[in-house]
Amino acid sequence: MYVYYNPSPSGRNVGDCTVRAISKALGQDWEQTYTGLAVEGYLLNDMPSSNVVWGSYLKSHGFKRQILPDDCHDCYSVADFAADHPRGTYILALSGHVVCVEDGNWFDTWNSGNEIPLYYWERT
Repeated sequence: MYVYYNPSPSGRNVGDCTVRAISKALGQDWEQTYTGLAVEGYLLNDMPSSNVVWGSYLKSHGFKRQILPDDCHDCYSVADFAADHPRGTYILALSGHVVCVEDGNWFDTWNSGNEIPLYYWERT
């Protein structure tokens, strides 16, 4: 089920999906997550929103990257993933977007349930 979630202090909802998704998954506020990603980006000499940076940040917080089965790479949606994962915390990488799935719900500023995940990070 889709749940509206926007922790941005300014209320914006464009360009910060990585920060929003990770803040939800880690139970952090937007500022703490943004700062953590900025520091990680500085250490890796890359932008905070790059896949390498936020992946490294998640890994340091106990997440492990997983690959989705290649059964139907264009028909398995965020909503399908959420239904198949009724327990746990996940960060899904989509094409140009990042979303948090927690206990069968996806948290975003818009209903991204029909989008197709490419891979995901699972909190272990």
